[in-house]
Amino acid sequence: MTEQTALPGTGAVEGKPDAAVVRDALGVGVAVGLSGFAFGVTSAGSGLTLAQTCALSLLVFTGASQFALVGALAAGGNPLTAAAGAFFLGVRNAFYGLRLSQLLALPRAVRPFAAQWVIDETTAVALAQPTRRGVRIGFTVTGLTLYLLWNLTTLLGALGAEAIGDTAAWGLDAAGPAVFLALLAPMLKSTTERTVAGLAVLLGLGLLPVLPAGVPVLVAALAAPLVLWARGRRAGGAVVNRDDRAASTAEGER
Repeated sequence: MTEQTALPGTGAVEGKPDAAVVRDALGVGVAVGLSGFAFGVTSAGSGLTLAQTCALSLLVFTGASQFALVGALAAGGNPLTAAAGAFFLGVRNAFYGLRLSQLLALPRAVRPFAAQWVIDETTAVALAQPTRRGVRIGFTVTGLTLYLLWNLTTLLGALGAEAIGDTAAWGLDAAGPAVFLALLAPMLKSTTERTVAGLAVLLGLGLLPVLPAGVPVLVAALAAPLVLWARGRRAGGAVVNRDDRAASTAEGER
């Protein structure tokens, strides 16, 4: 019964039918899982072996970080810089985990295995559910579908890389980032979030021609603290101005 209870802050009385949650989760898992083919082709085209390519999908399993790593290597970037860029992109999953751990409320023995599936897509589907049962179903179905399909298509892409030839000519190297942006865009609801995203894009693209491969991604991560700092200063200035006006009004009334 507790799993059907509406989660705090959702305002929902009851959750969606299980079949609807499964349908949504399968849709996301299949749609994104197919882009693993693009990663397999891109990774193999970047010089990674079949075993290295498959290991990245099996063990790392966070598409944006994987594409960032092989993209930086393909552009001739330093392996350490490429790995650092991929690492910082993957850090976001730790913050997802903080929220999902409260919503899923999984037994301790299961948490290490569930952590492997804490990514953008599973988080988006899980957070869209108003009940704990829905969160668990959405997370599990999305994670399982995406993990199996992503690894299968990674293998197929890596095996077929030689037949396809130049990935840049087919535009497959852009498939992963395009999927990531399509998932991210609807989540940018506040002005602050849009500002951070816009500044990150400007920093990343603007510095691409002048910095080594992989470094622009690291610099783009500074967008969030810069925007939050500017917002804090603006809010602090507004408070000071309001206090000054209040003091002036009080002085005038005397």
